[in-house]
Amino acid sequence: MGVSHLGIVDRDGVQGVVRAHVAAKRVGIGILCGATMSVEGAPSLALIAQDMRGWANLCRLITRARGRAQKGWASTTVEEVAQHAEGLTVIVRFGWEEAPARRLCDAFKGRLCVAWSQDLTPRDRRRTAWAFALGTALGVPVVATNDPICATAEEQPLADILTAIRRKSTIAGIGVHAQINGEQYLLSESQFLARYGAHPEAIKAAIEVAERCHFSLDSLRYRYPTCVVPAGQSAIGQLRDLVMRGMHSRYGVMLRSVLPSVEHELAVIEELDFASYFLTVHDIVSFARARGILCQGRGSAANSAVCYMLGITEVDPARSSLLFERFLSKERGEPPDIDVDFEHTRREEVIQYIYEKYGRDRAAILSEVITYRHRSAVRDVGKALGLTLDTVDRLARATSRWSAGEGTSWRELAYEVGVDPHDPSVMSTMRWAEKLVGTPRHASIHVGGFVITEGALIETVPVEPATMPNRTIVQWDKYDAEALGFVKIDILSLGILTAIQRTFGLVERFWNRSLTLANVPAECPEVYEMFCRAQTVGVFQIESRAQMSMLPRLKPRCYYDLVVEVALVRPGPIQGGMVHPYLRRRRKEEPVTYAHPKLEPILARTLGVPLFQEQVMQMAVAVGGFSAGEADQLRRAMGAWRKTGSLDGIGERFVAGMKKQGISASYADAIFRQIQGFAEYGFPESHAASFALLVYVSGWLKRHYPAAFTAALLNAQPMGFYPTRTLIDDVKRAGVQVLPVCIQRSLWDSDLERLGVAVVLSLGFHQVRGLAEEAVCRLLVAREEAAFISLIDVAERSGLGKGSLRLLATAGAFHVLESNRRRAAWVLEAYQPSPLFQGIGERVEPTTLPLETPMEGVVADYRAVGFSLKTHPIVLMREAGDQRPKVADLLSFKHGELVEVVGIVLNRQRPRSASGVTFLTIEDETGLLNLVVWPKVWSMYRSVARHCVGIGVAGELQRDGYALSVLVKRFWSLDLPASLAAPSRDFR
Repeated sequence: MGVSHLGIVDRDGVQGVVRAHVAAKRVGIGILCGATMSVEGAPSLALIAQDMRGWANLCRLITRARGRAQKGWASTTVEEVAQHAEGLTVIVRFGWEEAPARRLCDAFKGRLCVAWSQDLTPRDRRRTAWAFALGTALGVPVVATNDPICATAEEQPLADILTAIRRKSTIAGIGVHAQINGEQYLLSESQFLARYGAHPEAIKAAIEVAERCHFSLDSLRYRYPTCVVPAGQSAIGQLRDLVMRGMHSRYGVMLRSVLPSVEHELAVIEELDFASYFLTVHDIVSFARARGILCQGRGSAANSAVCYMLGITEVDPARSSLLFERFLSKERGEPPDIDVDFEHTRREEVIQYIYEKYGRDRAAILSEVITYRHRSAVRDVGKALGLTLDTVDRLARATSRWSAGEGTSWRELAYEVGVDPHDPSVMSTMRWAEKLVGTPRHASIHVGGFVITEGALIETVPVEPATMPNRTIVQWDKYDAEALGFVKIDILSLGILTAIQRTFGLVERFWNRSLTLANVPAECPEVYEMFCRAQTVGVFQIESRAQMSMLPRLKPRCYYDLVVEVALVRPGPIQGGMVHPYLRRRRKEEPVTYAHPKLEPILARTLGVPLFQEQVMQMAVAVGGFSAGEADQLRRAMGAWRKTGSLDGIGERFVAGMKKQGISASYADAIFRQIQGFAEYGFPESHAASFALLVYVSGWLKRHYPAAFTAALLNAQPMGFYPTRTLIDDVKRAGVQVLPVCIQRSLWDSDLERLGVAVVLSLGFHQVRGLAEEAVCRLLVAREEAAFISLIDVAERSGLGKGSLRLLATAGAFHVLESNRRRAAWVLEAYQPSPLFQGIGERVEPTTLPLETPMEGVVADYRAVGFSLKTHPIVLMREAGDQRPKVADLLSFKHGELVEVVGIVLNRQRPRSASGVTFLTIEDETGLLNLVVWPKVWSMYRSVARHCVGIGVAGELQRDGYALSVLVKRFWSLDLPASLAAPSRDFR
């Protein structure tokens, strides 16, 4: 368009400037970096950085303005702007009066301009008169600017829609905030001259501002903090000392097989000057260990022997074939990216330690830009265009199914949910919603990516309070930080670490055995046998329906098999069609072959089938014609896929390169589909290696200490794939006795007890829905003084209100004092704390209360705690005459037999890679069963299959060893009480 410079001035922030900077470098446009600031008692103004000092002042000003206002807003004063004037050019907008503008003029000393813009409306005359009058009065130049908010005039309606969304209003309700016309778009050079040519001096002044404001984000130099290095010692010397001590701790001696790797890694770390980074991560991990917080390095860190010696990861390089160069290499010259997972209930302690150690002016968490998906776009646009909430909800449901790939158009689905797709408002909603998909919706906080600097971080990027208490964040996300060469540390949380640590504690208490991630006995055959039988409820990563189906077919027998298992059931290998070839080769049903000789060293460990993200990158270099740097661009494109929705042609280039090497088109296209799958959910081998260790440890604990492991899982909720009722039923099938919530025995958390020689699981008060921990603490204090002797004693001494007493009675927690829960509730309801009514509750005789039927008891249990220790609802149905086979009985049936099975639905899923196929998991008293439902059958029985708690199915048994599923032909609903509170986990 002939535009040489663009000024990027986001409101009260610099959130978009990095992406603008990267794009502008690609096409050769100059970017003026600045922000539009909201000023108390005056119109907004634009501040543009001329140099590094100006940028630092801008970031400090935004930090200050954001820190004093509510989230999403900012507020500064004329005086504060004047105090931060050095290195900045200020452009005052329409409406500024002479007196406050003059105060700024004095502070900025010749670096103040007056904005003159026209949008071809009657107000142009007033704007022009104001601009030149103020410029003359102050003796400062007037600059011409079109103040664009759209790329093209056609996008003006979208600008109004976004305004309505931002103001939580409709188009009709935004009034004066709507665009008068569509003239605030990017003008070409000729259009700009035509509109502003009447005052060429204003155009010249604008050019002078652009030439003066030469600051570029390329000028920023990230410096990593050195405070972790002891005085008088170098960073690499301190790191070497810690690594050598760690090696002695790990192995007891210097292993010749490991020492060369360690020396090589230390040499690369020293050459690239990243020793301080490793020392910082080690310091954080050491803090966690000192506090008894379990942690584990994930991902690329698993490639590093140095990280193993420092205790950052427990993945032993002696057990791994991973290469350090995938983590850190001279060729890429990029900073390492270490992810460390901590117990999810204690991660906040680690986060606050980092803030305290480095200060909030030097450490902050990255932002995360949440982009529009089809459903959220339809909801926001529909509301802005005035559709009723009911219509918006129905249209969003239809759109969600359409975007999930059910094979039908949104118009057909709109008809199905009762929305007329030809209604103009509906058509406009879908048109503009489609435009919004992939664009930013709102800013959020990153899951744990910390940026720490040597100098003041707030002079590099603005820092602001997060919505979450005691958190401060920078205005850039991880892609922005990566583009500018910032180093981040991911302080992440993982529920299974909480469960494992709590299991370790219970094992030490009850079996006097001290366990860690490092000393859990390796390669236990009993654990792998349990995996092969898919008995993995509660086991990290391999408890899902798809993983349970894969385990009996893969038959893992060693640690690396678990690495493969973790990565195999992912969109990449599935979409690339790599799963079945790998299984056939593993079973020796087909030979191991390679599409090209250069691929053998890359794919040998996975039988000639690419399963990992790193393998695809290596293939890009070996047979795709890519350099190492271009292969890394492929990795970045895969990582950004979910935000951009495009691989920018780099994937197609990879395919073309393979075809030039003589690789078949079908194989090359399959690899491209796999790249798209990796982009949807990238899972490199290094991540799989870290996770595989936790898979094994959690499986070992489940196999050898099922009561302790289940208690820890219950106490670590919410986490995992299954509800509490499934975890409890599973541990009961393992032979563990489970004791109900009890007013005399239970603690807040679930715990273990010894009954004779057996260790049993005692459920805690936390299982009672709606019961507050604070109330239970008062009860426990009273119980410590003396055991409760009656219901009235509980009511008088526990400090519980009637609501809490009612919850406990409904949950059956008073069974040791009163076996009839209805009578317990009656007595406690009648109790009055006033001395005038003392003893009345005990004299109430509810002789007319009917006893619970077995099904009523189960329903009451489910309502109160979400499960029943009495029996399974399906058992009561069988007692009523249902003779269909149980899930466990299906192991005696043959593949292809027609069967009828009943159960309660646990989850429903429809993966994007499944071409519209829906998967359900049902449960009876003997176990879990997977159901496979083709789109036609789902459509025919959708009402029952989608909404019923208990279902029956008839279909064809699919059996592969211990892997069982039913290909459903027919559904029916079970006659279970509508009040049975057994929610399923659907489409997550």
